Amino acid sequence: MPVTPLDEHCWAIDTPASTYVIRVEVDPATGEAAPAQKYWGPRLSTEAARQVAAAREPRRHVTSFSTPSEAEELLPVDGGTRWGTPSLQVSFGHARSVELRFAGASEHDEGGGAQRLDLALADAHHPFEVVLSIRAREDTDVIERWTTVRHPPDQAGEPITVTRLDSANWFVPDQAGYRYSGVFGAWAEEFQLQREPLPVGELVFTSRQGITSHQANPWIMIDAGAAGEEHGEVWGVALAWSGSWRLTTTHRPEGGVSVSAGFGHEGVRWTLEPGQELTGPPALGLYSAAGFGAASRAWHEYARRHVLPTPGEERPVLYNSWEATAFAVTESGQLELAKTAASLGVELFVIDDGWFGARDDDTTSLGDWWPHRERFPAGLRGMLDGIRELGMRVGLWVEPEMVSPDSDLYRAHPDWILHLEHRRRDQKRNQLVLNFARRDIRDWALDWLDRLVTELDLDYFKWDMNRPFTQAGWPEQGAAQDRVWIEHTRGVYDVLDRLRERHPGLRIESCSGGGGRVDLGILRRTDEVWPSDNTDAKDRQQIQHGFSQLYPASTMSAWVTDSPNVTTGRAMPLRYRFHVAMAGVLGIGGDLPEWSPQELAEAAELIAQYKSVRRVIQHGAQFRLAGTPGQERSAVQYVLDDLVVALVYNPLGNAKRGPRRLRLAGLDPEALYEVVLGGDAGEGVRGRLAHGSRWYGSALMAAGIRPAAWEPIGADYRSDLVVLKRVSH
Repeated sequence: MPVTPLDEHCWAIDTPASTYVIRVEVDPATGEAAPAQKYWGPRLSTEAARQVAAAREPRRHVTSFSTPSEAEELLPVDGGTRWGTPSLQVSFGHARSVELRFAGASEHDEGGGAQRLDLALADAHHPFEVVLSIRAREDTDVIERWTTVRHPPDQAGEPITVTRLDSANWFVPDQAGYRYSGVFGAWAEEFQLQREPLPVGELVFTSRQGITSHQANPWIMIDAGAAGEEHGEVWGVALAWSGSWRLTTTHRPEGGVSVSAGFGHEGVRWTLEPGQELTGPPALGLYSAAGFGAASRAWHEYARRHVLPTPGEERPVLYNSWEATAFAVTESGQLELAKTAASLGVELFVIDDGWFGARDDDTTSLGDWWPHRERFPAGLRGMLDGIRELGMRVGLWVEPEMVSPDSDLYRAHPDWILHLEHRRRDQKRNQLVLNFARRDIRDWALDWLDRLVTELDLDYFKWDMNRPFTQAGWPEQGAAQDRVWIEHTRGVYDVLDRLRERHPGLRIESCSGGGGRVDLGILRRTDEVWPSDNTDAKDRQQIQHGFSQLYPASTMSAWVTDSPNVTTGRAMPLRYRFHVAMAGVLGIGGDLPEWSPQELAEAAELIAQYKSVRRVIQHGAQFRLAGTPGQERSAVQYVLDDLVVALVYNPLGNAKRGPRRLRLAGLDPEALYEVVLGGDAGEGVRGRLAHGSRWYGSALMAAGIRPAAWEPIGADYRSDLVVLKRVSH
């Protein structure tokens, strides 16, 4: 099993390729307990782990002004001789200081190769308990940690105020240098990868918006500065949470790096009355010995095995009507689009905004979730049945967490929104945020969502969330109203969980004005996410590159839209747009009546090609190859069972420099691979892949292939789809 006691205060937590050793250190002079990390790296035997745990730590430079060892604590508290970033900050009346005693440990077998270790601690004076939980599994190198704090029910006292509750602090073992990798962004520019030396001091990634946000994503990877895609040690931390969050990396001046992650942000206060407790979301840690590519594949496999609700399914090819019709949704218009979409091979037709209330623009009707009475006097059923008769499944766009001030719902329930007494109600996109922390609002949302699915036999929802929190209060809760920052997100989870329980066949896509809510918390409840409203293929390559660092291709919705692109105005060949979108879950979002017969024919052929390889793309091991996507020659490759799929890109018409051959990865070096798709006819041209030719895996990885798209001179935006099949071992 993953958890091995080394002595009464020390444990080794093993994964298939790593070991994590922790010990509860007790100060003999004060009795204060500080659970600390002793090791995190390549897997050790039990005896080797015991040696590591017993070895005396080399001292860092300690002065009367610093305690460097606090970086190694599993949950450094605000109190004592600690001056760094606390993972736990609590006030007892006017006193803001925590002194913990060790109260014991317990091990729990959870089935399926999972085991949990709980470390219980209690304050030396006040009625306050802390439980540090650590879970490891036999089939993944991801370790899950979270923290629970409680005010015991049998101990009276004033309310306890929690101002910071991180789920875990992770210590990165000493390195000669440190480099961080993470993503930043904005609307239409999400998931921009940054990889820079880690400065001494505190580096904070955060969202104060009540959602995961476009600006940052709750994960970070640390290496010594020389790791690449397929070599070097990498330590990663990710937070599985969809509300406001904070991830603080501390690079201490004496040496040492720690990462503390949790929900919330500065300034919020959560009160605990007697009998109440608060549990943070999972903060996940991963060690990889084989570079960023191996780390990403480990995160992807963890998501498939332990996060996603429907990991084994092949996602259908989708058409979304938004860019063709905007708010002008009519039965005749949608059916005409559906006929064209079906002729291309589309399998799921999704009607976007504009089908409900009096929704003729974005100023009205959010909250009035019934068919638009002028456009659909007889309801939606006839239109949806017409789409189904064409052989497609059907879905609708919804935005359950929002309300328009111009709506029947708001006029009936103005108190249902997030608001503060004696403060204005700021609008964004002409809408306000419903308080999903309230049970009555969640029940209302579940009721109409359930009725839509039941009455219309819906297969799919696109669940959008188009603005962050403002005036995020809940006046009826008084001093406890800051809990809305947590309970709104948990309320969204609750509705999604109950909806899926009632309708196991329903599939849900998460969207928040693009990539504003993408994380491992929302992916536990949804099947895929919308990474960005920007569908420009060149920009999408960069977005998809950053997305792939943590999240698998089967969760990434990717559309082919019109040229010139509606967001950027950039023109691009249909083939390139398709090949970029094929790197995830393929969707079509263009104005199909404006496509030429030649474009429609080419689209049908490319959709058929995608269907022939989508199982490999959506469920295979992913390898990021060659240069920076969208800026130079690049490729992304997938391997599953005997099939290999590579999508090859070259945005540059005049590209004489750079690699001339694409070296594949993850193949069996002794096996022969036959070219199934993407090779030249006949014998090939001077080293290009010939259709039907056979190549050893070692040759494909060491020497590489010569993609046609990588020729030095040609048109801008050239691309290839290459498919190989292993035919011998």
